[in-house]
Amino acid sequence: MKTLAQIKQPMIGLFNLPVVLVTCTDDKGSANIIPLGWVGGVCSSPPQIALGIRPSRYSYNLIKKSGEFVVNIPCVDLVKEVDKCGFCSGRNTDKFERFHLTPLPASKVSSPLIKECPVNLECRLRHFLSLGSHGLFIGEIVAVQADKELVREDGEINYSCLKPLYLRHDEYCGPSEPVGYYGFTKFRERVVNKVF
Repeated sequence: MKTLAQIKQPMIGLFNLPVVLVTCTDDKGSANIIPLGWVGGVCSSPPQIALGIRPSRYSYNLIKKSGEFVVNIPCVDLVKEVDKCGFCSGRNTDKFERFHLTPLPASKVSSPLIKECPVNLECRLRHFLSLGSHGLFIGEIVAVQADKELVREDGEINYSCLKPLYLRHDEYCGPSEPVGYYGFTKFRERVVNKVF
C-alpha cells in the first residue's frame, strides 16, 4: 500500500514549468524584459496564454497600462541571460543593452521581440485578475514569429528541434526525450506516421 506524507503547507506541486522572457514597453516606448516561470496556455480558440506576475515587478504595471506584451521562448543557451534578467529591475536598467539581447519590431504590438529567442508570441491583454501574491494576465496571441529553420512545411513549429528552458522548483532544466505523443494510446497510426 502507498504511504502518504502531509506536506507542511499547501504549495504549487507542478514542476517543469516553461521559462519565458516577456517583453513590454512603457508609455515612452522603452522596452523591458521580465523572466517568468509561471506561464501556460489556457485557451485554443482564440489562442490565449496566462502569466503570473508579482505586483512589485516593474513589468506588472507596464503590461496593465499598455495592454500588450510578447512572450519570447528562450533556449538553454540563454540560461545565464534569463537568470540575470530576473535580478535587476527595468526601472533603472536597460536589460537589452546590459545582457546583449537584440530587440526586433513585432508585427502587431509595440512591445519588441527578442531576436535571440527562436519563438515569439505577440499578445494583447484580454483579462486581468488579482489573485493574491500574483496577478494573472491573460493575453490573446495575435501573431507568432519563429526562426525559419524551426518552421515545418505545414507551417507548424517543429518543437523537437527547440531546446527550451524549464523551471523545476528552483532549478533550470533542459528538454528531455519524449515518452509519448498526444493521442498515441488511441490513434497508433499517428505515432507511426509522425514526422519530426
